[in-house]
Amino acid sequence: MTHSSPAPALRMGIPINNSKLGMWLFLGTEIMFFTAFIGTYIVLRMGSPGWPTDTNVTHIKIFWGGLNTFVLILSSYFVVVSHDALLGRQYRKSWNFMLFTLVLGFVFLGIKSWEYYGKFDHDILPGRIPESDVQAMDKVVRQYGYIVDARLAAMYPKLTKREEQKSENDARIATLKDKADATAVEKQELADAEAMSQLYTEYVSLKEHVRANLSLAVPYSSFDAIRKEEHSDTKYAAITLHEVNDKVEELRQSKSMGSLVTRLQPSHPILYGNLFASNYFLMTGFHAIHVIVGLIMFVLVLMKGSRLCVDDAYLVENIGLYWHFVDLVWIFLFPLLYII
Repeated sequence: MTHSSPAPALRMGIPINNSKLGMWLFLGTEIMFFTAFIGTYIVLRMGSPGWPTDTNVTHIKIFWGGLNTFVLILSSYFVVVSHDALLGRQYRKSWNFMLFTLVLGFVFLGIKSWEYYGKFDHDILPGRIPESDVQAMDKVVRQYGYIVDARLAAMYPKLTKREEQKSENDARIATLKDKADATAVEKQELADAEAMSQLYTEYVSLKEHVRANLSLAVPYSSFDAIRKEEHSDTKYAAITLHEVNDKVEELRQSKSMGSLVTRLQPSHPILYGNLFASNYFLMTGFHAIHVIVGLIMFVLVLMKGSRLCVDDAYLVENIGLYWHFVDLVWIFLFPLLYII
């Protein structure tokens, strides 16, 4: 008499490791996360005629972006080599290629940090980019004001108000001029105070010209008389951004004031510049955060050292899946932000 063997117990789910399934589900949410960013960028980009594309304006470095793309692709290959070596019980080789991947990840972040530095240095930041000539002129005046305040505060730290600092500077000039036997130090102090006074006068003149919308060819000393005239706005030329930027260059080339205004830069409007900068930093910033998370996971594996074994294959595979996703996101971001 024969007995049939019992039917095997039914098993629910997909025949893959739970951790791998969890990673795929997580990556599914990440895909939706970055799809929202990319979709938003495409809509804004296509719906904004005049979107900034000139790399000389946006300070986008296509070469470095391309190099970063190569770095991430190579790092993804190294992850695969590391995983295969681990399955083949070549633990030292697996550890080494994991280290190579970590180094390439830091290279990516280093290049990206250098790109960010260029954006900060040129003030290509959300909410700080002028989008019209008027905004560009206002930005120059604000920058000039910051420089004047910083210089006065450095010269007269005990005083807090600009008017008090200016009065103290004028008094110091009068005192040093009346001193017949001034020392070399005092002569230099007088020169510095006079340069500061001239810088302040130029600042007030530029600010008032921009505020009154009058050409720099109109003497500031005539402003009171002009204000009393009827229909004066039609008799005098309006100030232009070209005039303001020429004034900035004149100040930078000045022998007495040039060293005081090294941070004062000409300003140029960038239409949709703030939208561009917001999208750029949002997408590349979140991507950089994901890169950092991936590097942390690589470090955790590398810390195992000689204890790394074939049992860690699932862990390395899951980290590799995450890293491939990070690489894939950048492959989309690079042409969108750098080339198109």
